[in-house]
This record gives sequence, C-alpha cells and structure tokens, in this order.
Amino acid sequence: PSQVVPGADPSARQLCFAWGPAEVLVCETLFGRRGGSPSRAGVRCVVGSGDGGQSSSRVFVVRKDQDIYIQTLRKLFNESHGIFIGLQRSEEELAGKSRRAQLIQVSKNYRSVMRACMEDMHQAAISTRDPALQSQYSTQVSILSAMELIWNLCEILFVEAAAAGPLLLRLLDWVRLHICDVDNMVREVLSSENPSKHELFWNVVDVFVLQGRMDEARHLLSKEASANPTSVNMYKILDDLMKKMPMPSLGNTQTLTEMELKWQHWHEECQRYLQDGTFASNSHMESICKILLGDEDAILEKKELMTTWYHFLVTRLLYSHPTVKPMELRFYAQSSMDLFLGGESSPEPLDTILMAAFEFEMHQVIKECSIALSNWWFVAHLTDLLDHCKLLQSHNLYFGSNMREFLLLEYASGLFSHHSLWQLGVDYFDHCPEYGRVYLELHIERIPLNTEQKALKVLRICEQRQMHEQVRSICKIMAMKALRNNRLGSALSWSIRAKDAAFATLISDRFLKDYCERGCFSDLDLIDNLGPSMLLSDRLTFLGKYREFHRLYGEKRFSEAARLLLMLMTAHIAPCSFWMTLLTDALPLLEQKEVVFSAEQTYELMRCLEDLTAQKSNKQKFQDEDVETMKVEMLRLALARNLARVIVKEGTLEGS
Repeated sequence: PSQVVPGADPSARQLCFAWGPAEVLVCETLFGRRGGSPSRAGVRCVVGSGDGGQSSSRVFVVRKDQDIYIQTLRKLFNESHGIFIGLQRSEEELAGKSRRAQLIQVSKNYRSVMRACMEDMHQAAISTRDPALQSQYSTQVSILSAMELIWNLCEILFVEAAAAGPLLLRLLDWVRLHICDVDNMVREVLSSENPSKHELFWNVVDVFVLQGRMDEARHLLSKEASANPTSVNMYKILDDLMKKMPMPSLGNTQTLTEMELKWQHWHEECQRYLQDGTFASNSHMESICKILLGDEDAILEKKELMTTWYHFLVTRLLYSHPTVKPMELRFYAQSSMDLFLGGESSPEPLDTILMAAFEFEMHQVIKECSIALSNWWFVAHLTDLLDHCKLLQSHNLYFGSNMREFLLLEYASGLFSHHSLWQLGVDYFDHCPEYGRVYLELHIERIPLNTEQKALKVLRICEQRQMHEQVRSICKIMAMKALRNNRLGSALSWSIRAKDAAFATLISDRFLKDYCERGCFSDLDLIDNLGPSMLLSDRLTFLGKYREFHRLYGEKRFSEAARLLLMLMTAHIAPCSFWMTLLTDALPLLEQKEVVFSAEQTYELMRCLEDLTAQKSNKQKFQDEDVETMKVEMLRLALARNLARVIVKEGTLEGS
C-alpha cells in the first residue's frame, strides 16, 4: 500500500530517503520542529512517525513491515512460528503418503491460524467505535481472507497435488468455504415461515446448484413441490436428475473411465428432458436443467450469485468436465476469467495470483504475493512449505541464497524491528543455513537493551549459538550502563562476563576508590565469590585478595592476614597509589599483643614505606601533607616498636 509523506518537497532534486535502524525508512520534510508549518527554505527538518499523526520529532518514519505492529495480528505471528518450527523438526525420512499427509496437515494448521486471526479481527471491527480502527480491521479481514483463499488453492494444487476426479471435489470445497457472500441470503430464506414463497427462494436454489450442493437444493425443491401439487411430476424428474448426478470419489471405488461413462449417460438424459420441453412451463427449473448440462450462457446468467470468475470456473468444470486433469486447469481458468469479466473490468492482483496458481506457476504466485501483500509472513511460510514438498529445489536466486531462505530472512528481519517479536525472528534465522547466522549477528546487535532482563535474554541466545563477539559486545554495553548509574557490582559482573580485562581494571579502581572514601566495600557477595574470575586482571586480583585480607582480619586470623598483606605489596599486585592504605591497614596488626610480623617481614614493610615516601617526594607533595606526615611517623614508630619486640622475642627463644 502506498503512503503519502506529509511535508515532502516535490521540487527537491532528491527525496532524501535513507534506511534507518530496525528496518525503517527516514525522510526529510519541510516541517519545522513542532510539525506546525513548513520551515523557511534551506532548513532541514522532518516530522511524523509514519502512523498518520504528527509529532515534535523531526524524522518521518516509514516502516517496512507495518503489519507487525498491529496487535490483533500477534496471534498470526506467534502461532505460525510454532507450526514453522515443528515443520523444520519433522521427520523428513517419512516417504510417500505419510510425508504428504504430514505436509497437508501442516498446511491446514497454517490456514486454521489465519482463519482464527480473521475471526478475531472481525470481532474487533464489530466491537470498536472508532471509524478509523473499524476501517483498518475490515481491511485486514479482507487481506486475511484473500491470503487463506490463495493458500487453500496452493494446498490443493501443490501440496496435496490432487489428481483428476478428487481435484474437482477439492475445488468445490474451496469455493464453498471462501464464497460466503450468499450465506446471509440462504439464512434469510431458510429462516422464513414459508421458504418456497420467499422472493429469494430460487436464488438460493440456484446457489446450491452452482456450488454442487445437491442435497440442499433437492431439500428446498421438495418444499416447492409440496406447495404446487400440479407440478409434482416436473419436480420429481428434476429431483431424480440431481440425485443421479455422478460425482468423482475420493477413494479408488471407480476409475476415471467409469466416471466419464456414467456422467455421459446422465448428461444425455438431462439433454433429452430439456429437448422434450419437460421444464418449459417453469423457467426456473429449465434454467437449472441448463446449468446441469453445463450451458455457459445459463451459468453466466447467475453471475451475480457467483460473484467471482473462479466460482464460475469450478461450476463450469462441475457440469462440463468433472474429470478435469490438473494440467488442463490453465486453459479453463483463462477462458473462464475472460468470459466472466467480459472486458468490463481488468483483473485485480488477487485474480493474477489465482491465475498463476491455476497455471502451476509457483514462482509467479510467490512473486505476485510479495508485491500485493503488505508483509512477508505469507510468502515466507508458503515458500517454506513448498520447499519441504520438494517443489522449489531447482530455483536459486542469482544473488546467492535460494528463494526460501531469501523470504525467511526478509520476514525475520521485519520481526526484529518489533520490541518483543524479535525473539521469533531468532528461530527463523536459525533455519536459514546460508545467511541466517550473519543476519542474526547483525540484527541482534541492534536490539535496544532497555533492561537487564532483556539483556540476559539476548545474551543467552548468543551464548547458545557461540556468538562470542556479540556476547562481549552486550556485556560491555551493560557494564558501561551500570557504571554510568554507579552500580559497580553489576558493572563488574558484566565486565567479567565479557572477559574485558581493561574494563574490569577500571571498575576495580572505582571499588578501591569508593573504599578509600567510605571505609567499606559495596557488593561484598560479588567480591567474596569472584573465584577464578579474579585472574582476569591484576587489579581485579588485588581487589579480591584485599577483600580476603579484610575477611581474615575480621576472623582474627592475624598471621594469615599479615602474610597476605605483605604479599600484596612485595609482589607488586597492589597499585602504588594504594600502598599507603595497605600500610595503614598494617597498623592494627603491628599493635597486637602477640607479635604478628616477623623481623624479616617488618624489614620488608619498612622498605615499602621508604620506597613510598621516596616516590612521593620525587614526584609531588602529598595533597594533605600534615596528615600524610603523621601517618608515616606513626608507621615508622609502630614498625620500630614491632621490630624491637620481635628481636626480644626471637632472642629469648634462641637463649632458651
């Protein structure tokens, strides 16, 4: 369907369309920021949202697959997804009749989803009071009805591949199911007190005859016979002819030759009664007899009751060539359309599609449907089904992928523009062996990660498919978001998951900075359970070990805490900027009643302190010189006292 872009400048050399993210087209217009009136020349502005209403947005958006955003079509997309996945996983080893029966059932399942969605849309159209919505729903009902009509015909001709004989029965069912315009008229006549006296009585009888519903036609005629005793004999003859009309059988109860022979005898009997003038006194019954004989002029007189050329085609075949072979359909279809339209009107897109089907031009059916329908759902699923029927194997596209994959990629790409239906698109990409993974990688990176829950869902999909680059990208994005919101624990968790050493180092520094400012750690559960992940970066290792030092100190395991603290400094794991904090943490251990640091360990601490003060004096003065000087003096005093205590203790031990 065409869409007018408000504010587009027809005098511009270029229309300025460009593809935007999520399968949309953006276009520059002449509107100002508020969407009120065109702006002055030379100012580039754009408005609208592609859904009919203007907004303060400066971009007019034309969505590629607008149908995806129609709420009532969600059932179609969701339920057909399950059928599609089931078909891909089905046993292709099944051969012959078993496989064909399976594919026919899949086709019927797709049609049942279309019909259910159509009924929901019809109810929505009835219940809404908004004229615009009502019009939208009614349009969608018409589109879904046409889609089911086409699909059902393709099921008969391609999936089931009905042979001569059963083919006509299937086409009769097809017409009865989809030509519903006369149903209200039938109900009106049958519900009246005296149906045979109703003004539309003969119209209903004609409809039943045109659709091959002989039992219903005979039932109505019996009512007329009861009301007109003088014409009983005439009614009885017509009833007998209708009763004896030979019909093809679905089973193998009769051969085509037997059927044609019976039909020929019956046809001659009808001809005899008509020529004898048996029904001359009743124009309605005479007309019915002519229809039974396949008289094209008599059938075309009922044009208004049939409403479509394909109804005329099936009626014509029923009464002139009931054993029509599939490959003969094209000739009857074309002549039927020409006779029915009679040059008064040109074929609609639906007529072109149905004609292509009757001509067994599958690729033309798919092409015309792609042009006529407003989304890729129909052609993608129909093509996939036909491909499973081994009917499209020989047709590859010149640009690489085959037709099935191309259409599935287009459909799945459209799904990815929706905030929740993108999850269905993943499975469609999975079943495109050539380009599916590439498309999935490109599209999954464009999904807006609005919440952590959604990010985890996307991440799980990527991990299941070993999409390592996308996993890292998602984790980095979420880590950055968490860091901006000062959620350090979440940021660290995401950076570890991304295996990003540089980012893990950055966040570890933020943790240490916060500790220096507040005197305690946040997200202790995460830091306590880093496990092997702490080896991702030196700074993260330090953070984990430093937290372990605090835990040992809290558990009064002073000797272990002292060894760990010294190791953090001497192994150069701790950043130099953090040495003063570590030395300050050593003060309570130096002041313990029991000696914790040995002489050798004390000398190491002294060396670290001197190295720290030397670095500071060489590079810059302390920010708060008095406080720092006091800390250094306290440390020197505590170290000296501890060394004295150690020497006394170690000397006493040697003397004893």
